[in-house]
Amino acid sequence: MQVTKQEVLLVIPTFRPTRSVISIIEKLKLTTIVSDDCSPVTFDPLLREVSALPRTTVIRNLHNQGIARGLNQGLELAASHRFEWLLTVDQDSDLDSDYARAILSAAQSHEALWIQRPAIGVIAPHQVQDASGVMTYPTKLVDSVPVTQEVIQSGALWRVSALRQIGGFDENLGIDAVDAAACLHLREAGYLIALTDTVELHHNLGNSHQVNILGKTVMVTNHSPARRATMVRNRLRLAPAEFKQSPVHAARTLRRVTVNSLMGGLTGTDRWEKTKGSLSGLRRKKPNK
Repeated sequence: MQVTKQEVLLVIPTFRPTRSVISIIEKLKLTTIVSDDCSPVTFDPLLREVSALPRTTVIRNLHNQGIARGLNQGLELAASHRFEWLLTVDQDSDLDSDYARAILSAAQSHEALWIQRPAIGVIAPHQVQDASGVMTYPTKLVDSVPVTQEVIQSGALWRVSALRQIGGFDENLGIDAVDAAACLHLREAGYLIALTDTVELHHNLGNSHQVNILGKTVMVTNHSPARRATMVRNRLRLAPAEFKQSPVHAARTLRRVTVNSLMGGLTGTDRWEKTKGSLSGLRRKKPNK
């Protein structure tokens, strides 16, 4: 099976991009939207080179707003050009040339097992290959379809009509938990967050490292104090709806955020600044306008 022109649109949100963006586009050979989040003018030559690639459009945003806007720009174009699926990929991810075909085939195979139509809101790799090790999602089977509660957006294949139904990606969140919020709203709308072992994604999860705590391997990120603040704040913002939809997943998520915040203050550099960043995320902040 080959991916037809109107099945999958690729969107790559960028900020200070590298030539890896060109590599992704050339590998996947899809109609592509690159949404740049106000990179400095020193990146103009590279972005011009990207815009010259076949079936590729570059959107240069004039102010920095976060990844959600770029994803929504891809979603808007996918809907207006009647694409069924939106593949979202970070600029630093690595995947092979067969990725789009394989993950689309997995989505279609899963739906053949499910009575409701449409079934799949998003599908993603079961494992993410990080430099520090493998990240695996907790999984259960629903009518033989492997599902989870949320996935990271890079490497995920989203159903365009489902995203439109939930209002797209939440731009008030900016960067952190944008994918988690979308997955939450898809679950609330009755869609499955599906997984597949047929594709492999290499992605750097916040320059993370893995530590062993009481016999369990925990991934600790090296995000900046500012990012730690938004990570905590956005997760707390989603918590009430998460507990209503899936108490187990909500508790697991808050535990993970707490451990990451604590370990960030005990390992690596700028420990005190990272601790203060995490603590500042406990304070309410007005949504962006």
